Amino acid sequence: MLKNCKHRLKTGGMMINKLDEAMRFQQVALNLRSARQELLASNIANADTPSYKARDIDFASALQNAIAGASPKLPLATPSSQHLDGVAGQSVMGAPVQYRRPVQPSADGNTVDMDVERAQFAENALRYEAGVKFIDSKFKGLLAAIQG
Repeated sequence: MLKNCKHRLKTGGMMINKLDEAMRFQQVALNLRSARQELLASNIANADTPSYKARDIDFASALQNAIAGASPKLPLATPSSQHLDGVAGQSVMGAPVQYRRPVQPSADGNTVDMDVERAQFAENALRYEAGVKFIDSKFKGLLAAIQG
């Protein structure tokens, strides 16, 4: 009987590891989408700030780096205890933050193009929601299989 329990624990652990491995991609993708959404929101919030440079990341490259082993946690820096946590530094999950090239430069040096930012923000939000729904459907399928 003890041998049977050990076998169940071992196979159960293998199943958890496989489940964790299968969901790791989605977890990393959602973390990266969330960080990108902060960058895009920052661009929109600073649309009227003189000399503000719009920033973004190359999502595909960032996802490859994150899956390959870059830290899944966002690098946070709070020089003052009164500062809010957010995307800090010049990289997000190992991907360099890049400045957008303006289509038409403004007189005050601001490179935010609200049409571009809104479109990127909406697309990123839609893809984030799709990732959440994908994970939700996977877990519902697993729950149905367990209860079945």
